[in-house]
Amino acid sequence: MKNIIIIGTGAVSSELTMYLKDIPGVSLKGYLEYEYNIEKYYNVYHYEMPVLGDLDTYQPCKNDYFLVGVSNIEFRKKVIATMKAKGAQFYTLIHPTAIVANDVQIGEGCSIAPFCVIGANVIMGDFNQLTSYSAISHDCRVGNNNVFSTAIVCGWVHIGNNNTFYIRSMVQPSLTIGDNNVIAAGMIVDTNLENDSTVFYKYKERIIAVPKQF
Repeated sequence: MKNIIIIGTGAVSSELTMYLKDIPGVSLKGYLEYEYNIEKYYNVYHYEMPVLGDLDTYQPCKNDYFLVGVSNIEFRKKVIATMKAKGAQFYTLIHPTAIVANDVQIGEGCSIAPFCVIGANVIMGDFNQLTSYSAISHDCRVGNNNVFSTAIVCGWVHIGNNNTFYIRSMVQPSLTIGDNNVIAAGMIVDTNLENDSTVFYKYKERIIAVPKQF
């Protein structure tokens, strides 16, 4: 039996808590959270298991396995670096409803939510987060610490590290995405991206319907 500790107590952690109930062979031990966030997050979601300490003070035990329960890329980097320095083990969560090809390679500390699809010959690094209904198509290469929020990545795409793909964004086939990019909700990426780019809508005008005056 693996004891799972979720780092964070916000919305992402609440979903991971729910998913773990569907996975045999694991037991949720509790959460790591800073005291100043207890009222803001932990108390809001009415968790059953306790806060065991915070990121800086908790010392991992032998059977502890950690899940990163935050989606902010910069804070995720802090979480990963802090816990790795303590020798922490990380758990990769793959929900039973996810469809994952037999030859897929997935690194440590990833979370694959319900109804995701990962196609054949995908190689995925560490600490990637896929929320429900995300899809990584065949022959993709994905680096570390990327967040896919109900996003779709088509085949033969190469993705670097620390990228955020917001809700319903999509990457067309055979493209290369570098590091530290942000893809806004609903965007379609149709060209290669290097590093530190943001892809977003630019609204030039807004139309407001005004009722006809009689």
